[in-house]
Amino acid sequence: MLMMCISQPVAAQHKREFRGAWIQAVNGQWIGMGTNQMKETLTYQLNELQKDGVNAIIFQVRPECDALYQSRLEPWSRFLTGRQGAAPSPYWDPLAWMVDECHKRGMELHAWINPYRAKTKTTKEIAVNHVANQHPDWVFNYDGQLILNPGIAACRDYICHVTGDILRRYDVDGLHIDDYFYPYPVSGLPIPDDLQYQQHNNGIRDRGDWRRDNVNVFIKQLCDTIHAVKPWVKFGVSPFGIYRNKRSSQIGSQTNGLQNYDDLYADVLMWVNNGWIDYLVPQLYWEIGHKAADYKELIGWWNHYASKRPLFIGEDVERTVKNKDPQNPSQHQLPAKMRLHDQNPNVSGTVLWYAKAAVDNVGNYGTLLRQNYWRYPALQPLMPFIDGKAPKKVRSPKVINTDDGPVLFWKPSRGNGWKDESVRYVVYRFARGEKVNLDDPSHIMCVTPNTFYRLPSTSQKSVYVVTALDRMSNESKGKKRKY
Repeated sequence: MLMMCISQPVAAQHKREFRGAWIQAVNGQWIGMGTNQMKETLTYQLNELQKDGVNAIIFQVRPECDALYQSRLEPWSRFLTGRQGAAPSPYWDPLAWMVDECHKRGMELHAWINPYRAKTKTTKEIAVNHVANQHPDWVFNYDGQLILNPGIAACRDYICHVTGDILRRYDVDGLHIDDYFYPYPVSGLPIPDDLQYQQHNNGIRDRGDWRRDNVNVFIKQLCDTIHAVKPWVKFGVSPFGIYRNKRSSQIGSQTNGLQNYDDLYADVLMWVNNGWIDYLVPQLYWEIGHKAADYKELIGWWNHYASKRPLFIGEDVERTVKNKDPQNPSQHQLPAKMRLHDQNPNVSGTVLWYAKAAVDNVGNYGTLLRQNYWRYPALQPLMPFIDGKAPKKVRSPKVINTDDGPVLFWKPSRGNGWKDESVRYVVYRFARGEKVNLDDPSHIMCVTPNTFYRLPSTSQKSVYVVTALDRMSNESKGKKRKY
C-alpha cells in the first residue's frame, strides 16, 4: 500500500459537495461488540469522519429483510446482535441514535436498505417473523441467498411498506439502495422465475426486458412512496459501476465487465432521465488504468450520460491508495482521481467505500482529505427539482459573554412548512474590513443544528455572518454581527 506525504498545494475547494461515507453492517463488524462498545466505536468514527470533512453518512439498516432499528415489521438483524430476532441488550435503537449523532455534527443521515436480499449466504437461521418464513412463495434461492422475487407485485408493495415505516418514524435525510437488484449472475445457475414470467409477463416477449420492467416499476413505486411520506427525503441509488459495455450498446463505455442493464436488469439511465431518483452514486471501485474497467473512462461516461440528477462517485479507499498514479508512480491515485472529479463538471460529490478505511487513514487518505481536498466544510448540492427556495434570514444575532467565553446567539428564521423551515445554520467568519464573500468556503466555521456558536479565542476583531439552511440545503441571506 502506497503511503503519501501531505505537503501538497491545497486543492480547489468547493462550497457545495456531497461528501459521504458508507457504514455497513453486513460485514459483521458489530457482531458480539455489545451496545456500549458499538456506540463508542461509532462515536469515534463519526468524530474522525467529521474532521475529514464528511457531511453525510450512509448507514446500513436493513441488510437482509431485517432491522438495525426497532421494527414491528421485520426482525432485529443478526448483524447487530448475532442472532436474528434478538433485541440488543442493553436495549438501544442504532438508527435513532445515528440520526441524532449525525445531525448534531451537521451531517446528513441516509438510511441504506437492501430491498430484495432476504438472506445472505452466511446466515444460517432466520427468525419466525422473517418475510421468508411468513411468505415463502415470495422468495427464491439463488447461490445460497434468498431473494425477494422482483416479478411479484406483493414483494414490491412489501418493500415500500417497510420503507414508509422507516420514514414515518425516523428523521432521516435520505433513503439509499445499492447494487443488488436481480442477483449477481453465477455461471450455469439460472434465475428461477419461470412461473412468474408465465403468469405475469404483460405481453413482454423478452425475459430480460420483463425483468428490467419489474425493477423499473419498483424504482418508480419506491420513489413515489418516499416522496409521498416525506417529500424532502432524498432517494439515492448506488449501482454497479458499468451500465453497459461498448460491445453491447453504442452508448456503452469502453469496458469489459458485468453490466447493470444486461446482467442485473437495472436500467439506471431510465431512472435518472425520468427523475425517479434524486441522486446517483455509481460504484467506480477500480483504478485509473484498469484493463477491463478504467476509472478515467467510467467517470467520464457517467458524467456524460447521467447528468439529469446529481452525480456522486463511489470511491474505494483501499484500492485508491494501493495503486500507483500512472503519471506519477511515486504517489497513489487519490490526487489524480480528485483532478478527474474537477474535470467532469457534472460530478458533485464522493462517497467513500468504506468509512472505516478512511477513519483508519490507510495511505494517509483521511489526512489528505482533512488537510487538503476537504479542508473546509461543504454544504450539500442543491436539488431544486425538490425545492429551490431559500429560507428567510436568521434574526437578532448577538454575542453574550459567558463564564466559558463569548457565545454568538441568534433566533431561527420564521418559516411555514418544511420548505421554509430552517434545520441547520452556517457560521462564517471574516476579518474586520475584509470583503464578505459567502461563496468562499474557507470562511465557514461550522454547520450546526444549534442556534448558537462558541466563538474562538482570538484578539482579532471579526465579523460573523450566520445563514439558515432548509431541508434541501437552500441557504438564506446572511445576517452579520461584529465582535
